[in-house]
Amino acid sequence: MVSLFAQTAKDDMKDAGQDVKQAGKATGRAAKHTGRAVKKTTKKAVNKTAEKTEEGADAVRRKTNP
Repeated sequence: MVSLFAQTAKDDMKDAGQDVKQAGKATGRAAKHTGRAVKKTTKKAVNKTAEKTEEGADAVRRKTNP
């Protein structure tokens, strides 16, 4: 009896190619999401630092200007 699911080496290579392509796309999507998260976190950190720097500058101005 012949198996209905027998594949040739050529079919196996096609399937492997598709699997690699899908894995590449999934990796790209994951990298995109990670990049967005990093960008958002970095932006928050930069803004928080700028805010604290401005507060420090204001304190210096208040002390130097009577």
